[in-house]
Amino acid sequence: MSLQVLIREHPRRSFALVTKTHALILRHSLPSNNADNINYGTNTKGLASKCMVEFATLENVDLSEYRVLRASGVHGTLGLININADVFLCVITSAQNVATVRPNETVQRILAVEFFCLNKEIYDYELHGEIDPYSPDFPDHGHNPQDPAFEHPCHELKKILGSGTFYYSVDFDLTNRLQSRSSEQSAFDVDNLDEGFLWNSYMINPLIKFRSRLAKQEKEILDSSRILTSAIRGFVSSITIPASASPLRALKTNLPSTLTLISRLSCRRAGTRFNSRGIDDDGNVANFVETETVFYHPSSLCFSYAQVRGSVPLFWEQAAGLLPGQQKIQITRSPEATQPAFDKHFESLEMDYGTIHILNLLSVSKPGEAELTARYNYHVQHSPLNQVVDLNGTSDNRLLESQFDFHAETKGPGGYEAASMVRRLIQNRADGFAYFLCDDGDRVRNGYQNETASRVGTVVILQQEGVFRTNCLDCLDRTNLIQTIISQMALELFLRHRNEHPTADFWVRHSSLWADNGDALSKIYAGTGALKSSFTRHGKMSLAGAIADARKSATRMYINNFADKGRQNTIDILLGRLVDQSPVHLYDPIADYVNAELKRRATEYSTSDVVHVWVGTFNLNGRGGGVKENLSAWLWPEINRAQQEPGIVAVGFQEIVELSPQQIMSTDPVRRKTWESAVRQTLNDSARKRSSEEYILLRSGQLVGAALMIFVKASILDKIKNVEGSVKKTGMSGMAGNKGAVAIRMDYANTRICFVTAHFAAGFANYDERNRDYHTISHGLRFQRNRSIEDHDAIIWLGDFNYRIGLSDHKVRQLIKAGDLDTMYHNDQLNVQMVQGHTFPYYSESRVTFLPTYKYDNGTDNYDTSEKARIPAWCDRVLRKGDILKQINYSTAPLRFSDHRPVYATFQCTVSDVDEITKEALSRKLYAKRKADIGDTTANAGDEDIDDEDLIGYESIAPELPPASSDRRKWWLDNGLPARSDVRPPHGKAVLNANRPSNPFTPTDEPDWVVIDKTPPREPPKASPTSYRTNSANENVHKSPVPFESSQPIPSKDPRNLTGAQAPTNESRSGASSQASTVPASSRKPVPPVPKKPALLSESSGRRASQDSSNATTDRTASATRPTVLRRAPSNDPRAGVPPPPQRTTQIPLRPSPQSQQLSAAADGPPLPPRRTNTAAQSTDGLMDDDDDGGASSIPSLQPTRRS
Repeated sequence: MSLQVLIREHPRRSFALVTKTHALILRHSLPSNNADNINYGTNTKGLASKCMVEFATLENVDLSEYRVLRASGVHGTLGLININADVFLCVITSAQNVATVRPNETVQRILAVEFFCLNKEIYDYELHGEIDPYSPDFPDHGHNPQDPAFEHPCHELKKILGSGTFYYSVDFDLTNRLQSRSSEQSAFDVDNLDEGFLWNSYMINPLIKFRSRLAKQEKEILDSSRILTSAIRGFVSSITIPASASPLRALKTNLPSTLTLISRLSCRRAGTRFNSRGIDDDGNVANFVETETVFYHPSSLCFSYAQVRGSVPLFWEQAAGLLPGQQKIQITRSPEATQPAFDKHFESLEMDYGTIHILNLLSVSKPGEAELTARYNYHVQHSPLNQVVDLNGTSDNRLLESQFDFHAETKGPGGYEAASMVRRLIQNRADGFAYFLCDDGDRVRNGYQNETASRVGTVVILQQEGVFRTNCLDCLDRTNLIQTIISQMALELFLRHRNEHPTADFWVRHSSLWADNGDALSKIYAGTGALKSSFTRHGKMSLAGAIADARKSATRMYINNFADKGRQNTIDILLGRLVDQSPVHLYDPIADYVNAELKRRATEYSTSDVVHVWVGTFNLNGRGGGVKENLSAWLWPEINRAQQEPGIVAVGFQEIVELSPQQIMSTDPVRRKTWESAVRQTLNDSARKRSSEEYILLRSGQLVGAALMIFVKASILDKIKNVEGSVKKTGMSGMAGNKGAVAIRMDYANTRICFVTAHFAAGFANYDERNRDYHTISHGLRFQRNRSIEDHDAIIWLGDFNYRIGLSDHKVRQLIKAGDLDTMYHNDQLNVQMVQGHTFPYYSESRVTFLPTYKYDNGTDNYDTSEKARIPAWCDRVLRKGDILKQINYSTAPLRFSDHRPVYATFQCTVSDVDEITKEALSRKLYAKRKADIGDTTANAGDEDIDDEDLIGYESIAPELPPASSDRRKWWLDNGLPARSDVRPPHGKAVLNANRPSNPFTPTDEPDWVVIDKTPPREPPKASPTSYRTNSANENVHKSPVPFESSQPIPSKDPRNLTGAQAPTNESRSGASSQASTVPASSRKPVPPVPKKPALLSESSGRRASQDSSNATTDRTASATRPTVLRRAPSNDPRAGVPPPPQRTTQIPLRPSPQSQQLSAAADGPPLPPRRTNTAAQSTDGLMDDDDDGGASSIPSLQPTRRS
């Protein structure tokens, strides 16, 4: 094995798959704001895991910090999977060569796999059998690997992948038959792989998408590295035919030939026996297997013949049971609702194989099988492929059917040997289908490694033009025996064309190969080997074979009842089909940008449509006679025409049968089918009267007395798929079905819709029990693949919820007579419980405009007059959830044969339809553009400080906004440099106002700009300065008066030396506003009294302070250049025209030196408080501190600063 697995623990845990020349490096990306990736009890449902990937040559990557993880190497990788928010890399650690189809075309069987966790070390103990006690993951995660109860999250996946049923090839495409790959160029080509047979499609898909975006040369290198592996499930085996037993004796080469059997099990509807039956809406059937018989002769002739098997293509189910009689077959859809899926299935087969010949082995008399056979025949007759068409001048059809009752034919004394009589039914058609034959002469002589010689040298001689589709109930035992006969017939035809007669030894080898195939497929689907394999292997049935069949039947019964649910869940995890399962997201990191852009531009590849929905609920009170009543007043009410002809009709019934002790433990479908016919007839009669389209039954379900029926117009059937049904019992703690719910879900285009009809617990005071019923149904009812009710875009509940009105009977009846619905609704239990959040959270109900629907005397409009005198109540309700739903109507209908009144509601549902082709084209275009913009990234970054978010392309959500920032990447910084502002002042004299708060979001009246006139004044101003705003529309400038020159003497500010008109105003200069102040003089505070002069300002201290006169002069000079912002005095103020007060002439420092502070302290004078920077001027001892830093000479930087 040339593929090595390397690991690097620090600084980021990374894995490298290394070949001789290249390396594929994978690194888990830490989620935002959670660098330790520790789950603190948060819900990780649907959490997407991201990984970076890099494929480069060994010369371009540094692997010095990596160590070898497995000395023995690995065979390849099956992909990546996300389990409980942990990412695992799956690699093949052990494989066995089991087949050689042609020279240089080998097939390996997977024997063991390993899962390496990309983001945690705790699971590494399984790799070397030891535990690192110093691992940081070990003590923190609460797992003890030495504890027997501890289990690897991928334990079940390892078991199923290592079960010996998975195969792969690094030489050719194993997912396609020889006829489809005769001109292939790559063993791993995304465009040619058949995803229907690719079982690791979900895990390998992230890597396939990564590969598809590589350059052509890089793709070829990645393909040749054999890192990526495509795996199938089924059976592959080759038998060597010695030259003495070769059927082609005329071509003497003295070399052995090979006979190979390849069975490919489809993963489209994969599952176990009773969990996967019938067909789905996409036309995929359960247990669908393509089996190819390949015979290669050393003379370079290669023969291939393909046939298929699959479950009966109808919507049917079968419950598992310990006794054979309990395994009843139930058809779940009407013929009209089944036909579209039936046609999809056979149209797909016709496209792949040509004409289809159905070989049905079911019984025509056995209950269950006979019903399936009759419905099968019906759909074949109505299939478009069954119509006679003209093909090259001859009339033929593309779908044929033959009925061969296997059990009836082999019941006689001949036993299973009588199965060969099937030859008579299909001989002519088998001759017409022919087989595939090619000559690989030049291919062998030139060698497979020469791709050009491979394409040119393979000469196709004959092609297979049709296929046999064989089925029984399980498509295992009977099917495998008949397919053995068909394969033999094809080989006989091939040899007959060459005038050859094979030996008996050749047919023994052929039968043995088919017996092994039957056992392998049976173990996958049913858990045991195939029955009748003894006859298939030896050509006769022995006593030991009969005993072995009995033992297998008992084992199957146990496995199907007790083990298959777990096996089904493992299969769903492997295929990524659980609702809460998310794929691993590989980014490089352009994909994040592409996905975000796709969501933003969804309108370019998706369209929306409005479908009208009618919903009705009716408690029948067990009255079967109502089926003969005219239901049109309820099903077709007099409302808007668009709402009168909805595309979807959902009808819910409760108490469709009398809830007797005998009835509540079982379900009788007879009454439900009667009501189905009545509802359908009423709908179609009303539709025909209005020349409207008729309705067909899509699906129905029943739980004892509760039933739900979905009818749709035939024109929208092609838009509906994945229709599923489920039930949940709540009666007698979930044991009885007298109470519970029936749900049906569907996908309408790309919108998920769910309907639920429910019948909750009765009783006036049992609202808590009704709340529990809701939660039991909401959390416990599950569809396939663990899908819940809440996993839908639109949800509608309808039914008898049994919530009552919390008033007395007398009060309620008075309110009904008065028509006071609001008072009753305010006391309605359902309304109260919803408001309190105890039930139906986030659901809505339209305004109730009708009278209570319960309880009436049968046949009248009178509320209960019996002795019980039940309080009237709105028991029957319709609730909705989903933004795409808009309710139009909500009312009742006057049907009086029950003690309830039927309720109906109409909705407009906005559904979306995605054009996947357009979406994919847009995705590729965006990817190419983004890659050209930002270039390549690397997953091998060794810097621990690198944030993965910095590698993701952030785009603005709107053109006028900057892109989002991360912890390291900030929108206000450009490549780590301070931001440069492009803001310009209105004109040259304007500067930023330093008095504005630094926080731009703080409310303030300060203007943005102030004007400083730097021209020296000729004389001191004689008028009061004013503050004004310019009249310019685009300017917000605050003008200041001309400041005093620093050389002028400072007049004294002592109020005692000033006249009354010169007294300073009690206004803060720092708080000056651009608006003129209009505060009257009477409201101003009086001038405070002059305090005793501090010791600092005594004569002695003044003399010492004079030593610092030069510093004071400098401070005053700076102060003189500061803009002075004053307020305009009121017009009636006597000081309006008075100039500012003269300044102090005595030159004393406003800020004492350290020496002066020490001297003042020695003189027992109080020290001045420390100077406060960046603050407004403060009034201290009647003096204005002129030494603040808020002047225009020190405008702060534009770079954002953090305020303390």
